[in-house]
Amino acid sequence: MEEREPCCEVDLVYLWVDGSDPDWLAKKQLVTGEEIDHSEVNNKGRYANNDELRYSLRSVERYLPWVRRIFIVTDDQFPEWLERDHPKISVIDHREILPEEALPCFNSSVIEYFLYRIPGLADHFLFANDDMFFNKALLPDYFFSKEGIPYVRLKRKLLRRWHYPFKRIFRKKLGQYISMVLEGATFVDRNFGVFYSGIPHHNVDAFVTEDFRHAVEVVFSEQVAASLHSHVRQYGDLHRSAFSYYALATGKAKLKYVGRKESLRLNIYRQRFLQRLKRYDPDLFCLNDSQRVSDADRTAVRPFLEELFPEKSSFEKSI
Repeated sequence: MEEREPCCEVDLVYLWVDGSDPDWLAKKQLVTGEEIDHSEVNNKGRYANNDELRYSLRSVERYLPWVRRIFIVTDDQFPEWLERDHPKISVIDHREILPEEALPCFNSSVIEYFLYRIPGLADHFLFANDDMFFNKALLPDYFFSKEGIPYVRLKRKLLRRWHYPFKRIFRKKLGQYISMVLEGATFVDRNFGVFYSGIPHHNVDAFVTEDFRHAVEVVFSEQVAASLHSHVRQYGDLHRSAFSYYALATGKAKLKYVGRKESLRLNIYRQRFLQRLKRYDPDLFCLNDSQRVSDADRTAVRPFLEELFPEKSSFEKSI
């Protein structure tokens, strides 16, 4: 790959949770009064730990060695296999970045609002869930222009603006995730005069830290404040894609529409991971867990990832 001067130093931020931890489960049930169920909001897949983070970090070391630092945001947890003293890794507890009134928090949207508060975070960062992976060697200019402007990757939808209003004809209610995304897009349309019909590519996103802070503290401050007591995700919470739509509308980001050859989502319940990965050969991919996934489906995840990324990374304990 041709070496090019990077635009900037770039950090990588993950959210990670071990939903099988009995202490974490007890805390969640005490606060919410709810056990894990099969709903979109509270299903096991939202918190399940299929050991993806270990393999995602292997993909980082193989394909993105230029990443400056890696921050793993957790709720008083620590991956048992992670090398605690690795100079490139920092584990950040929710209490370090979230407002007190939001704690304890089991709502990924609320946690994401406060990523810009991570101590020592670079001016430019990538954000990933632990089920997202790099599948090719990529340079910083894949995520940021030479001026340091982030690329926002969206997926086109049939009928564009009218795709989801048309769907409402046949459904009583849209799912929570897409409802949150549409509310953010509508706010940007109403306040900045641009409607983005493309939806998030559900993969690694790029941000400028100061622009992210401004979106949270100024542009969307009312929506953020209204969600602080949403300990689990709810209809009406703001999705972080609103920050990207705002950045696009104000010239602080550049738009790229992507397909499966660039950004691929592998639904765990559909299996055939390797077959689909080879078919599209994407730059990025994610393994999407959900209310449709069974424990039997999840058993296929680790063998697939072990085949793709068999070499241990320096981020793992030697023993």
